[in-house]
Amino acid sequence: MSLAQTQQELISEFALFTDWQDRYEHLIELGKDLPLIAPEHKVDANLVRGCQSRVWLHAVQQGDVVHFTADSDAMITKGIVALLVRVYTGRAPQEILNASTEFIDRIGLRAHLSPNRANGLSAMIDQMKRYALAFSA
Repeated sequence: MSLAQTQQELISEFALFTDWQDRYEHLIELGKDLPLIAPEHKVDANLVRGCQSRVWLHAVQQGDVVHFTADSDAMITKGIVALLVRVYTGRAPQEILNASTEFIDRIGLRAHLSPNRANGLSAMIDQMKRYALAFSA
């Protein structure tokens, strides 16, 4: 499935819910399904700077694609990083760098986050793109 198709699939999933309480519950469920980061990668060097909650993000390049693993100590934040991992893992570095984040606004996520969580969301995306940039060099 292409990156754009994955984004559209998420937009469609979130459209099934009529209110934000249900959407937050869906985010929490996404977080429960997140493949966890290996314990040896759950270190300060992998903490995403700019997040109010603790978020660990690790990336490896396998062949031509990047694979992300992550974890967080907050349920909604874990769901947010799970959503991003779902979109960006298994993609070529340049595809990650060129990817639009419009799907986040179409879901309505950014508008329904506290300012601190919205900053954390941006920090997670920035970190994923920094990994992609390093792998593309």
